[in-house]
Amino acid sequence: MNDISKTVISGITQSESEKRDKLKKEKPRVYEKILRYKEKVARGEAIPIIQFQYRYPCNYTCEHCSIKRFQTTKKEETEDTRRVFTIPDVKELFRQADEMGLANMTITGGEPLLFPDFDELVGAIGPDRFYIACDTNGWLLSKDWAKRLKALGVDKVQPSLDSFYEHEHDEFRQKKGSYKRVMDAINFCLEEGLSVMLQTVLTKHRASSKEFLELLEFAKSKGVGVYVCYAKPVGAYEGNMDCLITQEDADRVRELEKEYNVFTHMTPSYGLNLGCITVKRMVSVTRYGDVMPCPYIHVSLGNFFSEPLKDIIERGMQIKWFGEYHPECILGENMDFIKLITDKIKGKPLPIPYTEVFKEEDFM
Repeated sequence: MNDISKTVISGITQSESEKRDKLKKEKPRVYEKILRYKEKVARGEAIPIIQFQYRYPCNYTCEHCSIKRFQTTKKEETEDTRRVFTIPDVKELFRQADEMGLANMTITGGEPLLFPDFDELVGAIGPDRFYIACDTNGWLLSKDWAKRLKALGVDKVQPSLDSFYEHEHDEFRQKKGSYKRVMDAINFCLEEGLSVMLQTVLTKHRASSKEFLELLEFAKSKGVGVYVCYAKPVGAYEGNMDCLITQEDADRVRELEKEYNVFTHMTPSYGLNLGCITVKRMVSVTRYGDVMPCPYIHVSLGNFFSEPLKDIIERGMQIKWFGEYHPECILGENMDFIKLITDKIKGKPLPIPYTEVFKEEDFM
């Protein structure tokens, strides 16, 4: 049994309780699966959100893009020769996930609202079986799109807002007008009754800035949460150690959590304190079937087209970095792990196999 079995804590927040009540009425099957999360964790099982990178096209070229190298294929491989997800494959992936008792998933890319088969994708996932979140940069998210998302059974929209100051956000996203578009998108989603969670990248020293506090105040006024992603030296930031947060930054975010609905992936939820949620509470599935520990750790734990999802996740849980409890974001704060990963991925096609990264002593 993994040590995450010790991380069950008592109680859930009032906000979580209210969300559960809503979920019980709207998606009872999802609600029942979430109720079993504590017992699954107590047995040492993973309960990952599946972050599904269905397609990679995007209308932005963001400064921090984490999947930049996934948007091009190996020289000897093309979309015509590499196996990629089809709608029947999606159905099978989420049939297995449902069978495992998993209840949460996120549609991501690329930019999901560019997917020509978005409606079919949501149907293949199964809105009755999963709480579905959708990432977006907000550019295409019109009022009609918000209505469409709601009608399809999408539960939550996660727009990216990387500065409360218009010029900074537009510069970071390298798209003039992106700030106004995402602000409109937030309002459209709220008007349609969609849950909204802003996503923002935290680079060094931003946590103590006036701008960040103003962003949190804005979110509070809108009644929406803010998910903070610590900057990591991968993707377009590959090798950029200057972007990494400091211990003071991390401590500041924890203090702000007491006053605002702001959180990181280390923030306890569902009455569970899992620390860094790689594999335990998050896996990423690429367009090509590789299952990674999180969106930023570009290591393949196995390929869904070759073996069952359950076997791949169980393998991931046997790797100490993922199965054991870590209080910090291992790729955003732990320099030993950061060096291990950045040294291994440099100049190589991604994701790299876990066998090229982890040795026998890294397994439990």
